[in-house]
Amino acid sequence: METFEQHYADMIKAVGEHLPGANKALIAEAVHYANTKHRYQKRKDGSPYIIHPLAVAQIVAEMGLDIDAVLGALLHDCIEDTDASHEEIEKLFGKTVAELVEGVTKLTRANFSTSEQEQMENLRKMFMAMSKDIRVVLIKIADRLHNMRTMQYQSPDKQIKKCKETMDIYAPLAHRLGMQKIKWELEDLSMRYLVPEEYEKITSYLQAHKEQDESFMRTIQAKITERLTSVGIKATVYGRIKHVYSIYRKMLAQGKAMDELYDIYAFRVIVDTIPDCYNVLGHVHDLFNLVPGRFKDYISTPKPNMYQSLHTTVIGSQGIPFEVQIRTWQMHETAEYGIAAHWKYKQGSGGGSEKDFEWVRRLLENQQESDAEEFVQSLKIDMFDDEVFVYTPKGRIVSLPAGSTPIDFAYAIHSGVGNAMIGAKVNNRITPIDAQLKNGDIVEILTSKTARGPSRDWLTICQSGQARTKIKQWFKKEKREENIVHGKASFEAEMKRVGLPLTALQDPDLEAQVLKKLSSYDTWDDMYAAIGYGGLTATKAVGRIRDDIAKAVKAQSAEKANQNPLRMRPDSEAALRNRHAVNGVIVEDIDSCMIKFAKCCTPVPGDAIVGFITKGYGVSIHRADCPNAQNRDDPRWSARWVRVRWAAEDEQPFETTLELDCLTRDGLLLDVATVMTTARVRVKELFGKDLPGGRSTFTVRFEVKNVAELETIRKKLLNIRDVTGSRRGQN
Repeated sequence: METFEQHYADMIKAVGEHLPGANKALIAEAVHYANTKHRYQKRKDGSPYIIHPLAVAQIVAEMGLDIDAVLGALLHDCIEDTDASHEEIEKLFGKTVAELVEGVTKLTRANFSTSEQEQMENLRKMFMAMSKDIRVVLIKIADRLHNMRTMQYQSPDKQIKKCKETMDIYAPLAHRLGMQKIKWELEDLSMRYLVPEEYEKITSYLQAHKEQDESFMRTIQAKITERLTSVGIKATVYGRIKHVYSIYRKMLAQGKAMDELYDIYAFRVIVDTIPDCYNVLGHVHDLFNLVPGRFKDYISTPKPNMYQSLHTTVIGSQGIPFEVQIRTWQMHETAEYGIAAHWKYKQGSGGGSEKDFEWVRRLLENQQESDAEEFVQSLKIDMFDDEVFVYTPKGRIVSLPAGSTPIDFAYAIHSGVGNAMIGAKVNNRITPIDAQLKNGDIVEILTSKTARGPSRDWLTICQSGQARTKIKQWFKKEKREENIVHGKASFEAEMKRVGLPLTALQDPDLEAQVLKKLSSYDTWDDMYAAIGYGGLTATKAVGRIRDDIAKAVKAQSAEKANQNPLRMRPDSEAALRNRHAVNGVIVEDIDSCMIKFAKCCTPVPGDAIVGFITKGYGVSIHRADCPNAQNRDDPRWSARWVRVRWAAEDEQPFETTLELDCLTRDGLLLDVATVMTTARVRVKELFGKDLPGGRSTFTVRFEVKNVAELETIRKKLLNIRDVTGSRRGQN
């Protein structure tokens, strides 16, 4: 078991190495305070809880942060997990330390409807604090790193949950901040629990080939060092095997086994000056054969996370490709620790330049129009995906997510430019607005004062959360009535698709109940407007309230059934058993009568049914959910409704109708006909109709023996490409 003394000594040693002159007495006081507050808590392995804050403080010190950050790391769990208060910490250790601790503290005391919402609110709070002081997120990353190093003590479910969160949020966040060393460790630790078999295979392979790999790297290292020494360039050269998760990604991307991969070696050449970097590049290309298309200059065009280096991939005499990264010592420190190395908190100010945190403020702006799930997704796109670098006509560099279009570029310049856009030029040629931009493209946006604003289609074309947010803001402000119309149509279509009755939307009690679950909307129109401008999807809205509507409808149906004159009488079961079946149906209290099946709902055996006594045509059989059967509790008609059931032994065919919702395409009618033929059913009628918006509807009238056969055919039809939904036909 790890001991307090061991961790305290390691933390103090790290402070001494990276923060010479730090007030160790104040650090000791913070350790004592935290230890006292956490004295009744234990780690999962049974060790004292204080070991965790000590380990986090050590990581923070190794990043090169200041004493306030170290104190914040030591106290980071006090407000969340103990009776410590913001005021008490401020009084003892200062306002800055108290604000750092508050920034790291999770919102555990708040009530959230979903885990996604809780995650979003925690991230939102962290980013808001981060925009004021980057040390908040650096402490949080250090906290997560130590938790990942001790993940073996957690339950399997907790391991999977935390590792997924680390891969989704913290490892990419470390990458966005330029902290490659920590990013790699977080990824490898997560992979160990998420895909343990693959992790074990790769690590075992690397261990078995360790001597062979080290021999290859020594050879290349010696060759580069010898050349640079001979021309008088002072450099440090070393090789490494790429980390486990990086190798795993290569295996997936290339579809190869571990022993088929070659480009798993990377060499670093670290020099004193930028001119030396380019000199080294020339010598490397002279020593080895260049792999075309694999050279990148991040010195002249740094990444948004401040990373600078020259990258080139070459092949040696053994035919094995390897990467060479060339950088200065200052670039190397930034590459390892990113913004932590770049930002040293001059004189304890804790300030950063406007440019450093432009992307943080952009993220905070983007989340204003997003729900929890969409916010987290936009983080993955805007922060974590690869970037593409393009230029304005005046030479300004604009960084966008990979796959971005001129729409993304326009809104990155200004929302007014995006809203007025009527076209775009890329490299001085007119280009479609949905074309993907490439590194080095020069993009010019064509605008007009008479432009009508963005199109709704742009929401599906653009890639960046920034563009999507600004488009939604425009629609929200300019087109509320239109949004309500579009949103209501989408919502009702989704209600029909999942089989919920639209009549439920007319119940005021149900409206209050389901809108409360959505939390952000006071009326149906508010929700429709949000769907219309893209702030909420119809699928997500119906998905969240589907169970509530279904329960309410079921309760209403049960209440009606209790008042329905067709409810079962005590003697009815025996009476029905002795009745004679006509056309497969037994009618209560009528021994023999004419039976016909209503064409409005085409019932088949297995459907819940009711009977209506017609004038001169016997009893008309309806499905119980048929709209024409909903008046059976009306006193004016109740006497003509009778209780009926299917005769179990009857196997005669019954006619029914299905209506299919489809996306319009050639050959769809033939596909439907083929399925019906293969199912060996008798088709009475099959026709289709095109609808606006690239949609179609098909109507199929056919014969089946029972509802089970009908459901089998329905599933086969739904498996046809571009068939999006189905419903029982009602004429």
